Amino acid sequence: MATNSLRSLTHRHSLLKFLPSDTLPPSSLLLKPATSISVNTNTSLSLSISSSATTTAAHSISPATSTTPSTSKTSSLDLLRQHLSNQNFREADEETRRLLIVLAGEAAQTRGYVFFSEVQFISEEDLKIIDELWKNHSNNKFGYSVQKRIWQQKANKDFTKFFIKVGWMKKLDTEVEQHNYRAFPNEFIWELSDDTPEGHLPLTNALRGTQLLKNILNHPAFEVDVEDEVDGNGNGGPMGLRDSSKLPLSKRILKSDYSF
Repeated sequence: MATNSLRSLTHRHSLLKFLPSDTLPPSSLLLKPATSISVNTNTSLSLSISSSATTTAAHSISPATSTTPSTSKTSSLDLLRQHLSNQNFREADEETRRLLIVLAGEAAQTRGYVFFSEVQFISEEDLKIIDELWKNHSNNKFGYSVQKRIWQQKANKDFTKFFIKVGWMKKLDTEVEQHNYRAFPNEFIWELSDDTPEGHLPLTNALRGTQLLKNILNHPAFEVDVEDEVDGNGNGGPMGLRDSSKLPLSKRILKSDYSF
């Protein structure tokens, strides 16, 4: 089944806003359409990267047909880069979810949120670009690949431990140690500081289940970030690999072949 890519995508643009938590469908993103723009356009992504002391990536989508300026702006990856470069992390978080809805396909756009089963339709390239933007503008503190590393290596794939590690749950002031989910949006941390938990952003709703978050973290776009780790004995053996041929030759485990 073909995946949706920002390099070749025809879609209906929607301005989106957060759904109240009590009306949110299971395993969905916290968004619903605010208004609808009935303009269909073929879009393509152009990516330019300028190297400096800090890598800066600029992305823009050039409409093939004429649209209003506001419609064009809402379909641009450069809007996410702008929010992140200005440290507007709450706006960047909203834009990230909007982009995932667009990339997940027409059904997700019509519905206004993403089912966990639709994550597979998001292209590896697009998710990597989004993740790199988050990492580049947070000193590698935010991003999906950062969250995956914490989930696998520090939380042992236990989502309750993961939520505590990334600060999505807060410790209650009780005699017995207890944690509860933070209230959105006021109790989440929208600035980058030494006290901000690693992997705190971007947010993914998991109040009704963790399947959506699990499928995002297990997306092929983020395999390399964890698969290149060595085992705990320092033997250089790759951990959790699907295909060792994806590793550099120096890191592969090679077996002797005497079938000559």
